[in-house]
Amino acid sequence: QVQLVESGGGLVQAGGSLRLSCAASGVTFSIYTMGWFRRTPGKELELVAAISRSGDKTSYTNYVQGRFTISRDNAVNTVYLQMNDLKPEDTVVYYCAARATVSASSTWYRGGEYDYWGQGTQVTVSS
Repeated sequence: QVQLVESGGGLVQAGGSLRLSCAASGVTFSIYTMGWFRRTPGKELELVAAISRSGDKTSYTNYVQGRFTISRDNAVNTVYLQMNDLKPEDTVVYYCAARATVSASSTWYRGGEYDYWGQGTQVTVSS
């Protein structure tokens, strides 16, 4: 049974930092491109960041460039999202997802092409 379990969310003041983790089980983790998505009220899931199977390539949405860093450790089947300089508009539920399809990074934003999803972790940034 495939499971993606996020952790690390919580309440932080603006300008603070959080590190999200997503632990995978039941999959050969290293063959999956991993992504972090967010869902804001009234909107579809949006890609925040994604990382290739080996970790040599990453992709970020514009509004987190320079603030967030995605990384992975295939030895422990975990992907991370280091979130720095958090802003109140970063308040949302974050989901990790895994996709087996190998494709260009320009397609990683397509949530429908991900095979597995976690339950999400809430991040709340106070002003």
